[in-house]
Amino acid sequence: MKEITKTQFDGYKYIDGGVCAAKGFKANGLYCGIKKSENTDGSDSPAAKHKNDIGLIKADVMCSAAAVYTQNKVKGAPVTVTKANLEKTGGKAQAVIVNSKNANTCNADGEQKAMRMCELAAGQLGIKPEEVVVASTGVIGQILPIEPIENCIGELAAGLAYDGNEKAATAIMTTDTVKKEVAVEFEVGGKICRIGGMGKGSGMIHPNMATTLNFITTDCAVSAKMLQKALSEVVKITYNCLSVDGDQSTNDMVVLLSDGLAENAEINAEGNDFEVFKKALYIVMMNITKMLAKDGEGATKLLECKVTGAKDLDTAITVAKSVICSPLFKCAMFGADANWGRILCAVGYADADFDINKVDVSLSSKAGSIHVCTNGAGIEFSEDEAKKVLLEDEITISVSIGDGNGEATAWGCDLTYDYVKINGDYRS
Repeated sequence: MKEITKTQFDGYKYIDGGVCAAKGFKANGLYCGIKKSENTDGSDSPAAKHKNDIGLIKADVMCSAAAVYTQNKVKGAPVTVTKANLEKTGGKAQAVIVNSKNANTCNADGEQKAMRMCELAAGQLGIKPEEVVVASTGVIGQILPIEPIENCIGELAAGLAYDGNEKAATAIMTTDTVKKEVAVEFEVGGKICRIGGMGKGSGMIHPNMATTLNFITTDCAVSAKMLQKALSEVVKITYNCLSVDGDQSTNDMVVLLSDGLAENAEINAEGNDFEVFKKALYIVMMNITKMLAKDGEGATKLLECKVTGAKDLDTAITVAKSVICSPLFKCAMFGADANWGRILCAVGYADADFDINKVDVSLSSKAGSIHVCTNGAGIEFSEDEAKKVLLEDEITISVSIGDGNGEATAWGCDLTYDYVKINGDYRS
């Protein structure tokens, strides 16, 4: 189980429930047969029928909604349809339908199929098609069979439950090895509020404005405008600071829904309540980001690069991501090799302004910490101790680049033999 170490935050409590943790949200997931796996004799695989491939989330009431999408010029049809739906409703939505095993991307009938999914969900839930968010993930360029979805939509809707989060979370998994859910409880204006989310992603992860598929729900009352502001700001320092393999997906989408059932005074402007909410959103999204990194295709280690001393936030982000994205560095971490020169190399080609002669680097894990570079030059250290530090499954790379106030963290994983195996056989 690729569990991550969660950081505790004062005033925020981790709870169970994922996207169903907040009041008023139901979910479900099941297997409908979008892509059938076959045995060598051509028969359907019994195991495949236990892998959910369609999920549904439904709010009891209409929600304020915010979203960010992939910036890839090639966009999945569900991205286009969801964006149009939210524009049509003025930032309102009440349900999400999502499938795995087929991205519904680069298909002539893609938008027609995505809109049909909205119609199917709306028909079962008694809402309008434009009030449905639609998303897909899986193989690009293969026609999405709509018949399996049509056949199962009644069962999918009938099975919606306030504890159906796990079924939905498993329905969006592709090469993921574990489901990814986080939820926290906090207080706004004397009211107990909750926010929870689920995400998917293991490969093709190098975001720009979003990453993978992520759905987040909250009962904290927040206007659509402030919901979008919070999401956009938190994406920049969480999901956009994540890279598994440098490939930006065509279907990336993050959707945040607020139903307001916590009954706090609606947050419609900046202030203390907004900051409390935004921190809760950060906790959920940061933890899902770490889960995505640790479950990278073939990964054995979560890598976390913390940059301090930068002149501003953007500089810190650029340097941290440069390290996390380096294939040579990722390979060194797989081999537990303290080849700090690869870190400094990646810091050096980052498109940012700083003095390389002020760079310090250290490596740490639960096994200890070791300092490897000071003022841009190597220092003596024990290779044996470094090996012990790097054999752990969560490694922190601390990089100081000066005496500024800018700091940021980026997340990634090691690069292993299994990554190549998985992606050499992805469509089978």
